[in-house]
Amino acid sequence: MRALLMSCVLVVVLMPVVSSQSATDPSWRPKASPPPSLVPPGAPAPGSAESAAIAEVLAFEKATEAAVVRGDVAHLERALAPTFLFTHGDGWADGGPPLKVDTKATWIEWVKRQPAPYIYRELDHVQVELHGDVAITLGRYFYLPQSANGPGNHMHVWFERLYAKRNGQWQQLSHRTVKGPLRNDAVKTSSTQ
Repeated sequence: MRALLMSCVLVVVLMPVVSSQSATDPSWRPKASPPPSLVPPGAPAPGSAESAAIAEVLAFEKATEAAVVRGDVAHLERALAPTFLFTHGDGWADGGPPLKVDTKATWIEWVKRQPAPYIYRELDHVQVELHGDVAITLGRYFYLPQSANGPGNHMHVWFERLYAKRNGQWQQLSHRTVKGPLRNDAVKTSSTQ
């Protein structure tokens, strides 16, 4: 009985310590997972040509996220359309203002800051809706922001992004946060979080 009681006390005492470590530990990463389908509900099943285009868009999106983390301005200059807009925060979704709206120029200026603004940005549950040479991606990314004071809290946002294929290359036209940013205090990889 005494051993059982001691075990319960240890669990209660150590649980907050373990969970708080992952909230700020820069080496911790959430477990990202693929969506149940590469296309959103209601979209027709892709044929072979559409599947190839979906793979291109997903690879392009992943490369662009990696470029943001690296501060790779040359990649972003090519990847972002001249009219690119990045709408941060979901305040707009219920009639309020977004947290911030970046243009191509202001987003690139933010990305090239030092220290780098992000320790990681990991895509999760991304689906692609194709319309010829236009693609809409829906999904989530996990991220860990960094400041002069060190890493912040692990976060995530749900997003909708718009891409167009121009001269044989994909370009990002827009990012709009549809839910978030949200802290990853209890990260789940299901689409219900």
